Amino acid sequence: AGTAERRGTGVKMTTLCYLEQDGKYLMLYRNKKKNDINEGKWIGVGGHVEGTERPGECLEREVKEETGLTLTSYAFRGIVTFVPGPDQVEYMCVYTADGFEGTLRECSEGELKWIPKEEIENLNLWEGDRLFLPLLMKEDTPFFSMKVVYEGDRLVYAGLDGAPENGPSGWRLPWGK
Repeated sequence: AGTAERRGTGVKMTTLCYLEQDGKYLMLYRNKKKNDINEGKWIGVGGHVEGTERPGECLEREVKEETGLTLTSYAFRGIVTFVPGPDQVEYMCVYTADGFEGTLRECSEGELKWIPKEEIENLNLWEGDRLFLPLLMKEDTPFFSMKVVYEGDRLVYAGLDGAPENGPSGWRLPWGK
């Protein structure tokens, strides 16, 4: 058994997608699910990898389930190691999508809304999302790996490609935070 299994750590893999259109991202305001870790926050669309799905298959399925849209063009932009509490970890495969077809429909998990990119920083977001969203907004950002650790809703650690926040690499919090 692996270390995580011996310790009883719950390891999950999820996908998170930011669909883009006309300078806006499709955001999901989570306000409809019971016992939702994301309740009251704005996030992208996505969900948990099921069975033997690869992340891209999960992404396509989750976007279709949550929005009614079928992806036709998307890019795997980074991976976020999300640690919401002790002995919990979720590996989030983060995507952007600039091609899709179909008709947007109501989501059972919350309200979907197209938000101009320049207004996203004003939304109630996870603090870690405030760190990686600006990376997604720049097309020339290379694939990234980020780790965010929380105590409740409070971000207590953030590292980008191994460099801690405000570390020797010069990485700084975006949006002047």
